[in-house]
Amino acid sequence: RNDLNATVASVRHMQEFFRDAKRARVDYVVMEFPSHAIHQHKLAGVPIEMSIMTNLTQDHLDYHNTMEAYAEVKSRIFAGEPKFIVLNRDDEWFDYYNKFAAGAQKITYGTHKEAEAKIEKVRLYRKGTEAKVTIDHQTKLDLATNLPGEFNVYNMTAAVAAAYLLGIELNDIVEGIANLEEIPGRFERVGESLPYDVIVDYAHTPDGLEKLLTAARSITKNRVILVFGSCGDRDKAKRPLMGEIAARLADRIFLTDEESYNENPDDIRRMIDEGIQRVKGGSMKTTEIPDRRDAIEKALSVATKGDMVLITGMGHEVYRIVNGKRIPWNDADVVRELVN
Repeated sequence: RNDLNATVASVRHMQEFFRDAKRARVDYVVMEFPSHAIHQHKLAGVPIEMSIMTNLTQDHLDYHNTMEAYAEVKSRIFAGEPKFIVLNRDDEWFDYYNKFAAGAQKITYGTHKEAEAKIEKVRLYRKGTEAKVTIDHQTKLDLATNLPGEFNVYNMTAAVAAAYLLGIELNDIVEGIANLEEIPGRFERVGESLPYDVIVDYAHTPDGLEKLLTAARSITKNRVILVFGSCGDRDKAKRPLMGEIAARLADRIFLTDEESYNENPDDIRRMIDEGIQRVKGGSMKTTEIPDRRDAIEKALSVATKGDMVLITGMGHEVYRIVNGKRIPWNDADVVRELVN
């Protein structure tokens, strides 16, 4: 569990990690690098062999101000001509990143007819996903993963493309995808013995929330019940967008607090509610419960057989910052306490 309140640690901590990895004879290090870390030069001195772009959607605009500035910062991991590049052919920012050259090879993935790792015949299940992927128009792979949702099909195909470029054996790639374990805070199932599903997920952007709710609807027999809020002291423009998405795709909404930091949580909820009210019937399906534990408890109490309860925004995090104070917290642990 990550208690750093940052996706990437300090440069010193990272270099210590790389040192330890080298001593342990680790072959590859795969890291998610957010735009903040790139902009703050946390990548300085780190040679990049492969750069992967999954997608670019609205986030961190409190920091970058515009999507164009955000895109430019992300592009810096491609500008140094890494040996390999992997790009999502279906993403709307594909052309922007496709202008960068790879030292050895670039590969694209997606459902687009020109994708070099082409996604075909996707089957979505409650506890997993299957897909056929054709690489370079000739190598066909039958993939199965324990991770549900179409968005995970894209994620696993990006991983497959990366492994293929690195020369990893095809059988090992297929087996690795099949053996992927559930990631804490990423569509994490809690309370397996319940007659309904409870999912904890880190979705905290409009795109992330929309993809999560779409995935939930595709594999849920009954209602999708959403517990969510939004972070304080961050991109305020995304709040009404997330409210609108929630009202459009969820059957019941419990609007609650997340991490307010130093912002008035009432103001955060009000901005989300503006988006909810834009959707016909949005207000009718929404209950506002500021206390996050109470909101989760209420959502669980109304859930019935075949429903899916989604608790979003906090994911794997182990504390919340409220009124400037750090409070121990984990959504999955709270669910376990309530159902037990």
